[in-house]
Amino acid sequence: MQKETDTAVATNRNSTGSNPRLGCFPEKEHTEFRIFCPRAESVEVEIFENTDQDKGDRFALNRNGNDIWQLTIKGNHEGQLYGYRIKPPADKPCYDCPDDDILIADPYSMLVVTENTHLQRPKSVIMKPEPFDWQGDTFVCPEDIRDLVIYETHLKDLTAHESAGAHQPGTYKGFVDTNGLGGINHLKKMGVNAVELLPLQKFAYFEPPHNEPISDGVINTWNAYGRNYWGYMTSFFFAPETIYATDGTIEPGALNGTSKKAIRELKEMVRALHKEGITVILDVVYNHVSQYDLNPFKLIDKEYYFRLNEDGHYISDSGCGNDFKTEAPMARRLIIDSVLYWMQEFHIDGFRFDLANLIDRETLQQLRKEAEAINPNVILIGEPWGGGYDPKGFSEIGWPSWNDQIRNGVKGSDPTKDLGFIFGKWQWEASREGLENFLSGTLNGFSNGRYNTSAHAVNYLESHDGYTLGDFIRIGLNPGMASKTHKRSDLVRLTQDQLKLNKLAALFLFAAQGTTMIHAGQEWARTKIVEPIDGIEDPFAGHIDHNSYEKDNKTNYLNFSDMRKNQELFNYYRALIELRKNAPALSKARSQDLRFWNYSDSLHVTLSIFGEGCGDNYDYIVSLNGNPFAVHTIDLPHGVWEIVASGNMVAASGFDIAAEKLNVDPSSGFILRKLRDRD
Repeated sequence: MQKETDTAVATNRNSTGSNPRLGCFPEKEHTEFRIFCPRAESVEVEIFENTDQDKGDRFALNRNGNDIWQLTIKGNHEGQLYGYRIKPPADKPCYDCPDDDILIADPYSMLVVTENTHLQRPKSVIMKPEPFDWQGDTFVCPEDIRDLVIYETHLKDLTAHESAGAHQPGTYKGFVDTNGLGGINHLKKMGVNAVELLPLQKFAYFEPPHNEPISDGVINTWNAYGRNYWGYMTSFFFAPETIYATDGTIEPGALNGTSKKAIRELKEMVRALHKEGITVILDVVYNHVSQYDLNPFKLIDKEYYFRLNEDGHYISDSGCGNDFKTEAPMARRLIIDSVLYWMQEFHIDGFRFDLANLIDRETLQQLRKEAEAINPNVILIGEPWGGGYDPKGFSEIGWPSWNDQIRNGVKGSDPTKDLGFIFGKWQWEASREGLENFLSGTLNGFSNGRYNTSAHAVNYLESHDGYTLGDFIRIGLNPGMASKTHKRSDLVRLTQDQLKLNKLAALFLFAAQGTTMIHAGQEWARTKIVEPIDGIEDPFAGHIDHNSYEKDNKTNYLNFSDMRKNQELFNYYRALIELRKNAPALSKARSQDLRFWNYSDSLHVTLSIFGEGCGDNYDYIVSLNGNPFAVHTIDLPHGVWEIVASGNMVAASGFDIAAEKLNVDPSSGFILRKLRDRD
């Protein structure tokens, strides 16, 4: 019903001139509403007392000179729900509405109540940030990103399997549970000092039901699970995902977000991680929005917020159906406001931007400037794809990005037909000079170069996308495995050949200048076999999965029993992490302090690293032999060299010595060091 507007009071309270804050703001005696909606004919806010109420009280908003609609009403309505009713222009060129009177949630919502369906039917919660006892917590960021060893993981993956032993599996609280093997306990055991979490901003978890038409004629023929487990379909950029709260649920039709637990528990998780010295990085998705729910941007103004073709259809360079028009001033403002909010309200240390090449450069540069004003050491990492590939462009504006060049050169780009160094092969883009440059930081001006400095190279061999490194090696050694069904128990334990290549890959990765990232389970060569699920017909059940985005099941959950079956590899990774954190020359040596040796076999790469320029007390030799058949002998410089890593083991304190000559076995390597002479 339409409420009389005589309850309204002054509309510009707490505004900042021509750039008033957006969202909803409950105060002691009044509540403010403000939304950007440039082409609407009218806007109403509808307020609901509780989740059971179907119809609420409506109030008309007034347009100011900046296409912002605003209203202040008497009374503090905190805890109630709201949404907007927007009347579009008569010809509706800028809307994507199923009807003219649909309830639209606030894109600046800090919390939303959603229904577990593909539409979500979101309602915004009237609230303001609650006081939280941070116990003196602040950002945990090194001055140099290369000091980080990043562990990428899905929050639920690390605690959901029964082997993790979490009391509250799959939740923010469960992630920092001091019991069991998963979550924070595993990060501490590994010794990593940064965790990168797949998206935690409120996303569209439910996709349309499989093979059932929905209102706009779309039929989900691609996803038998009807889930978007990884979270790369953001719906609300300020609200945390509520299914990971202790009162969260994935029961179809149920409600999430009816309490503020998600907000409090996420803050508690960050605080606990920070107490252990672990940097917290969030994977964020600003290049597109969720596809099938009642997404507010599509309903507010399709033309303003999205890149469209000449026919008015969404452009999809993201491959996700709708590319966000980040260059639009208010879209840019929302992205920056969102990042700053997560920094200030949740103490987030850094962000990895999905398909960041779709975000315009002006937005990226302004975002860095404003984020660094809050935290000078804020971590901003781009995924340099999307409508093209441009890691050089990111480096030019001071942004690190994921280094797919080292990934492809070391292992290959396709396990059935394009293998790399560890297999004794040449990935199609790679060369001997390229391998040397990967170890140097993949620097511009050299083969395969992409970065102005090694500080911009985030080196990795495995991420959430694609095959796990362990499965890539399994298939690379036996290509027929890719098309066959398997029992997990038959694949988990590594053969000696598989173990050897996993170790060589890890040794190369941890010896490369730049920042190191590993993905959850890489440390024991995790396998992803598609888990058969009752009621779901998946023709790939039992196959090795390379795109498990839709599976909220044991295909993705980390089985810690598998870790014990490959304990040798786990110990190898853990020791490499310790070594790298205590050896600055392995991550941030000056380029002039690297010297490559000449050998006739292009698959044998050896270099000297002089540590004085980066404050390391040691000089190093790294020798990596990708040849699967030949033993190579290296002549060592004068003196006694301490072996800290070989193809068999790693120990940061050293475990053997070598002098004069050293044999490097096939598919193996060494890292040696010598305390530098002091004059």
